[in-house]
Amino acid sequence: MDDDYFAGFSSDDICEHTLMSAQLSSREPVQVRITQRPESPLEFNITIIAFDYLSEFSILCGLLSAFGLDIQSGDMYSAERKIVDVFNVRANPHAPFDKMNQQAFTDTVKKFVHLLSTGDIHEPREQLNRLLIESIEKMDEPLSGLLSPIEIQFDNKASGSWTVMETQSNDAFAFLYAVSNALGMRSVYVHKAKIRGGAIVRDRFFIADRWGRKIEKSEEQERLKISIAMIKQFTSFLPEAPDPAKAMHHFDQFLDKLAEVHFPDQIVSFLATNRGMNVLAHLLGSSDYLWDDFLGIHFNDLVPVLDNLEQTPLEPDLASLRCSLESTATIEEKRSVLNRFKDAELFRIDAKHLLDPGVTLMQFSRAVTDLADGVLNEAANICYSGGHGSYAICALGKFGGREMGYASDLELIFVHESEAETAFFELFARRVTEFIETRRTGIFHIDLRLRPYGDAGRWSIPLTQFASYYSATGEAAPFERQALIKLRFVAGDPAFGRRIEAHRDGFTYSGGEWDSENALHLRRRQIRELVKPGEINVKYSAGGIVDIEYAIQYLQLLHGHQYPALRSTNTLEAMHRLNEAGLLGQNEYSQLHTAYLFLRNVIDALRIVRGDASDLVLPPQDSEEFKSLARRLGYREKDRAENAALLAADLLQEMKRVHGHFLARYDR
Repeated sequence: MDDDYFAGFSSDDICEHTLMSAQLSSREPVQVRITQRPESPLEFNITIIAFDYLSEFSILCGLLSAFGLDIQSGDMYSAERKIVDVFNVRANPHAPFDKMNQQAFTDTVKKFVHLLSTGDIHEPREQLNRLLIESIEKMDEPLSGLLSPIEIQFDNKASGSWTVMETQSNDAFAFLYAVSNALGMRSVYVHKAKIRGGAIVRDRFFIADRWGRKIEKSEEQERLKISIAMIKQFTSFLPEAPDPAKAMHHFDQFLDKLAEVHFPDQIVSFLATNRGMNVLAHLLGSSDYLWDDFLGIHFNDLVPVLDNLEQTPLEPDLASLRCSLESTATIEEKRSVLNRFKDAELFRIDAKHLLDPGVTLMQFSRAVTDLADGVLNEAANICYSGGHGSYAICALGKFGGREMGYASDLELIFVHESEAETAFFELFARRVTEFIETRRTGIFHIDLRLRPYGDAGRWSIPLTQFASYYSATGEAAPFERQALIKLRFVAGDPAFGRRIEAHRDGFTYSGGEWDSENALHLRRRQIRELVKPGEINVKYSAGGIVDIEYAIQYLQLLHGHQYPALRSTNTLEAMHRLNEAGLLGQNEYSQLHTAYLFLRNVIDALRIVRGDASDLVLPPQDSEEFKSLARRLGYREKDRAENAALLAADLLQEMKRVHGHFLARYDR
């Protein structure tokens, strides 16, 4: 140990540290001793002797804060792959550090050091951030003190081997964790630290970079200063993030990207405001998929998007897209412009829905659908250049119903008028499909599987084949007749599109016999084959959103011939019109309407995390993902486990009620 270690501790202390060190092994990589200080029942000395692992100091500081312990002073030393950390802490008067909590702290320290011993620093960091924020919320301990400015000085003369970094700031709960975590996240090794509290906190860290070298270049020191200040400030907003661990992990990556472009002034200025950090915490703590989109935007374009989000209209600016396309010459340039616009606008709409409480689910769906309509129209116009003959591109599914959400795909049918032009329009459909790039599976991915004959059918079909297939004597299965409820003309010749929609009306709403047993058999198969035992699929499980959609569509099939107003592609609109026509009672309408919005919100909350429209299986209730899901859906109790329990109860109640309505009406 350094000379100041022996000067700072008594011979009895050193003897105790030596004995504790001798007990370390691969199976017991840490020893903890807790003693109460005689001057105060709330003050304790905590000694931790352990093998030295990367980020260990910040993990230990975070655990002290998670147990409500305010660090008054501390000394940390490392030598020969071992550490000696001695902290003087003060317990929260409302959360006494009794024997039971002392044992819990010791067990938790051992758990985290074991995790660190595997060499994985990401998992213990994520677990710590979740534990810390959950504990802080339960204790109602504010982190606002971390917003105080911090002064940082570097000295490369005081030590032969280490850069001495001195920090000074107002005292604040979890301050040492925020600073030490910033060092750990920036891969800075802490050899020794002296912590001295009071109204003004003055800490001294002996540090080196990831290669064990002093940090001597002024630009590296400045970069580290900015990183520490930003991470300290960002930590105070972690309680606002649906998933604090995800938020901090993404913020670390964000700082890496910022460092590559030398911390643009406009970014630093934006993040210096409470609002900027709050926006970022919500955004980075919500979704890996949104984070990927976030990285795809140039930093110079990012601040205007986030800074003006409240004033920016939700609707996509399709006029600006057309202007940009007109100023480009080649097909490849147009393709690049179109897809950059699509990605940027989709991120902006997603972010606005996430961050602006005034944006409703239906408004969000319409905006995403309008974007898809505009992008598809422009892509079709570009790819059709030089072609001839009428065509129509029709949407189905969520796109057809103007019900798109996070990670929605584009279900399409291409139809052309002249059979003689089939070869051209087959190539045209392929060009359009390739023209719209898909950055991630499912998101704006063009899906043609609902076309006649599915994957075995042509990509674009002539009107005669469309009319023959979808007819009383045609080959369309009953579920395909039902799927056409969602058909909506999107691009091409409007008059030709109206002819296709008119044929759909004559076929789907013909008043012909509806095979209810076949439809119910299909629904039972979905529950049996698409839902694994013990899992809850928000789409396909009994009481899932499919029960609502099918219940409404069955009524449309039964009564659409007599009531043309029912021929809506939108579920909520059709539900409203069924209620107005007296075909859906007020009580049933109210309950299904409420359940539909609830389940759609759950589905979108799942998709924004996973970026996958097909994965709608709920995570286990006791998982961190489920707790974050509850947070994302607006459950704001201080105890995140309680939030999860409330969400689980609401899901059970809504899905049970929905399936009850479905069975009562159709499966008697």
